[in-house]
Amino acid sequence: MSAALLLTGLLGPIGQAAFAQVSPARTGKAAKSKNGAVTPDVRLRNFTKDGKQITRFDAVGDAIDAHDGEIAYFEGTYYLYGTSYDCGFAWQNKKAPFCGFKVYSSPDLMNWTDQGQLFDATTPVWQTRCNGNTYGCFRPHVVFNKKTNQYVLWINVYDNRSGFRVFTSAVPTGPFKEVAEPTLAVNRDAPVAGLNNGDHDTFVDEDGTAYLAYTDWRTKGMIVIEELAPDYLTGTGRHVKSVTPEKTEAPGLFKRKGIYYVTYSDPNCGYCSGTGSSYRTASSPLGPWSEGKKISDQSCGGQPSFVSTIKLANDSLFIYGSDLWNNGARNEALANYFWSPLTFAADGSILPIVCQETPALPIQIGQPGNRVPTAQTKRPVAEPSATAYTISTGCAIANSRAQSQTFVASQTGLMSALSVTAYKKDNPNAALELAILSEADASNATAQPLYSASLPADSISWAARNRFIQPNLRVSAGQRYVLRVSSTATVGCYGLAYAAGETSTGRSMPGRGKDDAPEPNDARRTLKFQTFIQAKK
Repeated sequence: MSAALLLTGLLGPIGQAAFAQVSPARTGKAAKSKNGAVTPDVRLRNFTKDGKQITRFDAVGDAIDAHDGEIAYFEGTYYLYGTSYDCGFAWQNKKAPFCGFKVYSSPDLMNWTDQGQLFDATTPVWQTRCNGNTYGCFRPHVVFNKKTNQYVLWINVYDNRSGFRVFTSAVPTGPFKEVAEPTLAVNRDAPVAGLNNGDHDTFVDEDGTAYLAYTDWRTKGMIVIEELAPDYLTGTGRHVKSVTPEKTEAPGLFKRKGIYYVTYSDPNCGYCSGTGSSYRTASSPLGPWSEGKKISDQSCGGQPSFVSTIKLANDSLFIYGSDLWNNGARNEALANYFWSPLTFAADGSILPIVCQETPALPIQIGQPGNRVPTAQTKRPVAEPSATAYTISTGCAIANSRAQSQTFVASQTGLMSALSVTAYKKDNPNAALELAILSEADASNATAQPLYSASLPADSISWAARNRFIQPNLRVSAGQRYVLRVSSTATVGCYGLAYAAGETSTGRSMPGRGKDDAPEPNDARRTLKFQTFIQAKK
């Protein structure tokens, strides 16, 4: 008996191939490359039509949780590397755990598969190095070394002198194994475990020479570029200092048509929303470098993070990314992203960044990811709809306030599973409650639900993820039901994912708790939820 979708706020009908890779959304246009291959345009989505940030979800419907990293392209597959905040990491919170680094794979920059952690960050060693008692660990960047046939990972740390730790792996998803601490030219005599070197980028030139662009915190944020050894695991000492003035960070180093570029955050501002992006150029990675030019005053609401080079058949695409930080809030697992191709003038200068809602990318569609589903990831997967989804950043569920979603059963049978996409803020002192009622009983405060379940607070993480229950509830075709989500938490709260506007899939009705005002813009919205039914034989 196959599982069929009853109703969903995100996913379309589920077929027999429960784990099939979906097709990319395309603009309908296509361009032929020199080798005859067709390169479709993929249209990303950064914002809703009214300017709200879009949350990107992976193949099973969980929000992507990889920040301050980069997009890389290896052997026909795109990889998103980033720092995870899902376990509750918060900068400068001494009680916060370190959540590690994650990687996602995609054939098209739209459909992402969670490939897990780059290495085990739960060990005492890594918690000591990177938890809230430290400055933290950030910015995973991966390059491939053709000579050693190894993928090389650099991360920024603050527990040693160099400010970095380096790893290798035979595959781009890891697990990565740590190698010796690198030696760099700048701050090599500085105290151990201080603010020495930070935010960085790795770059491999056409001749195979690799470079590290990094931020010198001892000069208050000047960017340094240093050539790496042939194995990419340490510096050579050949470097150029003061590529930028002080108060900059987050370099992105790349090359286009013989010109080297470095983009950077101008000024530097940790977890700030709306910092500027500037760039400089040179004829060599070691300079001399030009004066800076600003290409955005506010980085489309975020802070610049990377520029990724995507090789095409007869050209290259340069994808600019900024982290749309959650305004410095404790829960940065909710932070989103702005991704868009850079554009260039005839003289090679970068044109000002346009904060497009849906930029088109003329990229080559690669191969689907092939991760084998595990007990944790083995969930029904279906084709994403074109609906844009946003995350409520206010305390939508707390103090007995509820959100209710109506839906209609499409067939008679057993509702075997239901999920809602939820997250927590801070540490709620009560569970998240889910209940299913008939629509006729929904307005009756004393009516008993057809089914109810409590999800303990420690089972809900900081990123918006699907939370599944198994009602095993008999439902009838054409009948209307209500999903109610609530909590009695008086400390902390829960948030939910919604469609950007009201849709025909159902109706969300804000509930009111005693002495509690509704969330701003708490109008009728469709919850991102899934219900599954086993058809009656």
